[in-house]
Amino acid sequence: MSSIESSSNFIVTGGAGFVGSNLTLALQERFPDARITVVDDFRSGNFKNLTGYRGDFVAQNLATLDWHEQFGDGTFDTIFHLASITDTTNHDQLEQVHDNVESFRRILNFAHSTKTRIVLRYFNVYGPREAHKGVPASMVYHLSRQMKAGQRPRIFKHGEQKRDFVYVKDVVEGSIRALDAQASGIYNLGSGQPRSFNELVDVLNKCLGTNFQPDYIDNPHAHYQNFTQADLTNARGALGYEPRFPLEDGVRDYMQWLYPG
Repeated sequence: MSSIESSSNFIVTGGAGFVGSNLTLALQERFPDARITVVDDFRSGNFKNLTGYRGDFVAQNLATLDWHEQFGDGTFDTIFHLASITDTTNHDQLEQVHDNVESFRRILNFAHSTKTRIVLRYFNVYGPREAHKGVPASMVYHLSRQMKAGQRPRIFKHGEQKRDFVYVKDVVEGSIRALDAQASGIYNLGSGQPRSFNELVDVLNKCLGTNFQPDYIDNPHAHYQNFTQADLTNARGALGYEPRFPLEDGVRDYMQWLYPG
């Protein structure tokens, strides 16, 4: 149990997005007396993700938000900063750098004066409430949709690229554990176990009761990350973070949520 008071005051930027909405709803359940404020401009969020949310909402672009004008002298215990441009196909460098960096700068300036805690860094997250993202949604989601439609899952040749796929329930738990972190630092939240896209297809076949072979296609990207793996040393030591959902368990839980019945 976190030592944070249940009457804490939290801000979640990007709270209508994929990870943000899962975190917001988990905070509301874990800390029923806490005051929670979501800040989102809906560029990559969806209000339906917050069904059941009872807190405050500020519809603003973080890159231009005047925090002191918006919140006055209000004090917050923690800012969970999840708002950013997550679409990796957006190559507008000015928009990417301006919005992502300027948003973070404004948050840091506001948090500095009140010494407010700011949380975190995630790897390849998948799970409920991501469908609204469209193209940037996880490969777990997209491949499952193809397979449910009776199509062979399309992956880049030859499927041996590896990703640190982490289930959203694990990153939510790690984020909440960061409330008790005693020192500033970079805490990676992932599974710590890189898995290939071929393995992902196998796992999806088992969970969906299908038997599709991958449809291998050429990779059109000149710059492509072939391998990711989260070093969990700091997160384990400082946060007591330990992912509970290996790919098989996370995908099974997700598929049951995504395709009930």
